[in-house]
Amino acid sequence: MFTAMKFEDNVLRLIDQRYLPHKEVWVVAKSLNDVAEAIENMTVRGAPAIATAAAYALVLDVKESKEKNWKGYKEKFFKNCDRLYATRPTAVNLSNALIEIKNKSALFSIDSDISFVEGQLLVFAKNLEQKDIDTCKSIGFHGTFAETGKALRVMTHCNTGSLATAGYGTALGVIRSLHVDKRLEHVYVDETRPYLQGSRLTAFELQSEGIPYSIQTDSAAAYIMQNERVDMVVVGADRVVANGDTANKVGTYSLAIVAKYHNVPFYVAAPLSSFDIDTPSGNLIHIEMRSPLEVTQHAGQAVAPAGSIAKNPSFDVTPSQLISGIITEYGILRPPFTESIHKLIKENKK
Repeated sequence: MFTAMKFEDNVLRLIDQRYLPHKEVWVVAKSLNDVAEAIENMTVRGAPAIATAAAYALVLDVKESKEKNWKGYKEKFFKNCDRLYATRPTAVNLSNALIEIKNKSALFSIDSDISFVEGQLLVFAKNLEQKDIDTCKSIGFHGTFAETGKALRVMTHCNTGSLATAGYGTALGVIRSLHVDKRLEHVYVDETRPYLQGSRLTAFELQSEGIPYSIQTDSAAAYIMQNERVDMVVVGADRVVANGDTANKVGTYSLAIVAKYHNVPFYVAAPLSSFDIDTPSGNLIHIEMRSPLEVTQHAGQAVAPAGSIAKNPSFDVTPSQLISGIITEYGILRPPFTESIHKLIKENKK
């Protein structure tokens, strides 16, 4: 199973996902800005993976600091958090991790030695990484109870596997668990334009583990559901708000509509760290707009007339009415989501 990152020898090594599946290139990030740029340019992607990378970025920066104590470093620390948040604002795992680490920083005294600060940030990052792996495995376990049957044919969108998390994956974690339980017959993989995370990354992960799959263009999902058996759809999430509306890779919303029409159960796999209960509904989620060149070009070659205008939202919002269940590390939430999400958060508040 591949991993998105390795923190070793005081640097963060990131597998450059832009080159997969054809080349395995590792980028060495030595500074916070290296990591921030890697998040922005999609070297590392996936909401849980981004959060973990950002935590290690804070460790890298404090290692470089010439300050002697927390008093001298504190202002820069908060500026660094703001810099990291700006890299991918839709993914709530990132902001949740930064809020948590800011809260922990309140325990530092003015005279706390900078080496103590570094040690605490490193402990936080390592714990975040391990917690994400454990969480994904738990999501995978609970996801096996979403639908009955021994030979399920599952459709998914984008990449939600070990490359998008600290390990194992969310929606792809459910697929992995079904495969281990010998209850998976086939995976239908949306190519996921414009970055092709499905055909490049999800197919890469499935192939490496011998899981049967086929790739379809995003616009062919309706044809597949109309002409072949699809037992369930499972996707990831970059943000789940209080009423269950979910932001995920653009194309998820249209896939949910198609699934609803064909009576195919549509599941979202998301850890508690992807929930944003302070936002009441999906129309309030900030959607990141990326460069039009990602649409008008492919692999550096123009695929549209010169001067074409392109809109390139990185995410869209799936209304909760289209979602059959939300698979979390604590079990599967069912509608009405306002009540089930509130109960989940209340039961798991620290």
